[in-house]
Amino acid sequence: MKSSRIALSYVVLAAAATAMFFAVQLHAQTPTAEQLRVFQSLPKDQRDAILNQMGVGSSGAAAVGRSGATIPNQVVVQQPAGPAGQAESSDDAREPRDRPIIGGEQLLIELALPSSAGLQAMYDVTPDGRRIARLPEGVGREEERSLQDQRYLTELRERILRRNPYALTKLGVLQLPGLEPIPLAGLTAREVQERLALDPMLRDFSIAVTVLRLQRQGRDALKPFGYDIFKSRPTAFVPGTDIPAPDDYRLGPGDVMNLQLYGQQAQTYTLPVGRDGLVNIPSLGPVSVGGMNFGAARDSLQARVKRQMIGTEASVTLSELRSARVLILGDAEHPGSYVVSSLSNVTNALFVSGGVKPIGSLRRIEVKRDGRLMRTLDLYDVLLRGDTADDVRLQTGDAVFVPPVGPTVAVEGSVKRPAIYELLKERLASDVVALAGGLAADADSRRVTVERIGDDRVRLALTLDLGTAEGKAFALRDGDIVRVDPIRPVLDDSVRVDGWVHRPGTYAWRAGMRLTDVVASIDELKPRADLHYVLVRREDPVARKVTVFSADVSAALAQPGSSADIGLSPRDQIIVFDLTSPRSVMLEPVLEDLARQSGPSAPAALVSVGGRVNAPGRYPLEPGMKISGLIRAGGGLSDAAFLGAAELTRYVVTSGERRRAELREVDLGAVAAGDVSQDIVLQPYDVLTVKEVPEWSRVEQVDLAGEVRFPGKYQIRRGETLRSVIERAGGLTPLAFPEGAALTREELKTREREQLDKLASRLQSEIAVLSLQGAQTSPNATQSLAAGQGLLEQLRQTRPVGRLVIDLPRILAPGNAGEADVLLRGGDRLVVPRLTQEVSVLGEVQNPTSHLFKVGAVRDDYIGLSGGTTPRADRGA
Repeated sequence: MKSSRIALSYVVLAAAATAMFFAVQLHAQTPTAEQLRVFQSLPKDQRDAILNQMGVGSSGAAAVGRSGATIPNQVVVQQPAGPAGQAESSDDAREPRDRPIIGGEQLLIELALPSSAGLQAMYDVTPDGRRIARLPEGVGREEERSLQDQRYLTELRERILRRNPYALTKLGVLQLPGLEPIPLAGLTAREVQERLALDPMLRDFSIAVTVLRLQRQGRDALKPFGYDIFKSRPTAFVPGTDIPAPDDYRLGPGDVMNLQLYGQQAQTYTLPVGRDGLVNIPSLGPVSVGGMNFGAARDSLQARVKRQMIGTEASVTLSELRSARVLILGDAEHPGSYVVSSLSNVTNALFVSGGVKPIGSLRRIEVKRDGRLMRTLDLYDVLLRGDTADDVRLQTGDAVFVPPVGPTVAVEGSVKRPAIYELLKERLASDVVALAGGLAADADSRRVTVERIGDDRVRLALTLDLGTAEGKAFALRDGDIVRVDPIRPVLDDSVRVDGWVHRPGTYAWRAGMRLTDVVASIDELKPRADLHYVLVRREDPVARKVTVFSADVSAALAQPGSSADIGLSPRDQIIVFDLTSPRSVMLEPVLEDLARQSGPSAPAALVSVGGRVNAPGRYPLEPGMKISGLIRAGGGLSDAAFLGAAELTRYVVTSGERRRAELREVDLGAVAAGDVSQDIVLQPYDVLTVKEVPEWSRVEQVDLAGEVRFPGKYQIRRGETLRSVIERAGGLTPLAFPEGAALTREELKTREREQLDKLASRLQSEIAVLSLQGAQTSPNATQSLAAGQGLLEQLRQTRPVGRLVIDLPRILAPGNAGEADVLLRGGDRLVVPRLTQEVSVLGEVQNPTSHLFKVGAVRDDYIGLSGGTTPRADRGA
């Protein structure tokens, strides 16, 4: 202990000397990069204190931290959708964390618990909400607080994760369960993570934040049908040259034909079609093919060769096709003049121009030739039925005109293809639903809503039944919104099982159904399931009022069909609990339902149990519930429960003006024995506190080591002393040196560690302030700062000893009245060293060595045995 105090004093003095060295050179200059690095490594409270002393303020500390400090927690950001549902720019995709968050966005909050020792503890809840941990045997006080916090953090994490994702309010405020509202509007995703980490309830978690895409609702979520086909257009339109020309292809100037002769003569000719529509064939002269179909021209050439060149046959193909210049006009994405292949049709030309704008019509695309309307193309025929009859081939000079979009109707809800559809001939509700692919399997055809703007410019809502002829023949107008609602998601004739079961889910209900029809055997439940408390949530389908009652599965399985085997109703929810896990997570939705339907005349049906029960907490108040039922809900009494007087706290509202508490004592032993007078019927907000058996505590033990006759670990009783334990261990051995005995205590170690941490934090702040103010005035300032940091690191690595100074010979002396004896605590350790026979002489002597101990010898005798002192010795010290 003395050596550690000397080392600690040395570190403090050396660090103080370094600080004084910096203080001599105080001068206001711009800090160096090394100084900023050291500054950023400090905790935030120390950075704020330094900047306040320098007159900068905490805002500067935050700015430095954001610019240089590494954020320890993870931030996950998804790219949000743009105004039209498209992706943002590439710059936004590279730096998504810099985008400010706005109101209405959704956040996915993920929390990771800090590392723990892997220990588990149940806890007690007092009536005022405090938690008291019950730990396994052998767990020290240092771990008790950690386990208590760990259990609370686990519950908080489960509550937060269960309600993901979280939608910000219109003002950008985030509301997490159990926390105060947190404003986040205008912050980037990284700043959101930093803001959440500052909350006292979340600072122990590792936080991950995911910014979800904005989900559009209603008609805003619908897209006009058919326009997506043009999104995947090629970057350049290259006509296909390896496509065989059809027989109806009309030849014209620019086409090139290939004539191959075989038989009596073998020759190949390339025959371009001239401006006059003629091809010149050697030995045959010019032949007119312009304006002819390719099939007819081919047959004519083959017949002429066969007739004029005896014994020779001909093969005619098209080797090159001419180009066609067409006009794309109207509401195309890029209207203008385009050169396309002569085999191109209307859809090819639309792809060349980038497609049709959302304000353009897909159903009345016109093809004009020489000023006359040649054909009208309805792209819905192509997209919905694959009919390309009107997708005609274009010629040079043709004009493709895209008119504005016609009447539209939006179809949403339970249809196979929700979208905004343009109407052509369709006017009836059945026709429009057919455009949307028909009704989905879960559609409610009896509840179809049509929203429209009436003649008086007022929005109206009409209800149709598409199962009737009148509903199918309902005429729709431009701008109508047809919403097909799904059938109710509630399973009317069913019951649901949740919790600690092997097969949770929904089961069909039938008349006369009981609990054992759902839980047919113990094998349906997982190990450690609570067989004596199963909760049933029941909801009135008319008034929507929730009632709760419990059942004993063990009793129901023992006597199927009895009163213990309760009957079930449609929509019942059966909740099975675990004996070891907290029940608050599964109970919270039920408790919230009961709290919402409460009022001044009908208080919330909630009761609480705390103290020495296996599962303390709040529980639903069942009709006619008694103290025995509340103990059963709390998992039963623990082995430390005091069966004498428990406390029942009852809150009574007097005249609707004030609330007062009444305390009643309850004999739990009589309740367990079936005494009806003690098994009181509970009222809302009653709190039962089960006390602990007097002097019930964890078994404590101490460790005896060294020259003890029977060393080892000994269990101690409350108030036992050191002398008593040593006597139980057989006393000391003849070789023991009791004057050198050392007693260490865990509580003292903790206290010393706290003092060392405070000293190190204060020393670090002082070094950082002095380094920022004066480190630049000396070329050796960086080395001095490094030396100071090294001394600070030594201080942080100093291990506390926790030694308690004792006088063991006096404690063990015969006839001692006990005034020097020590009351032991769990975790104490006594080490009794062996008696040594050596006396070591070191330092400025002629012969430093060790000598055998001699009775009666004094200090100078041993110095003389080592040859006396050297000339440099300081005999006074």
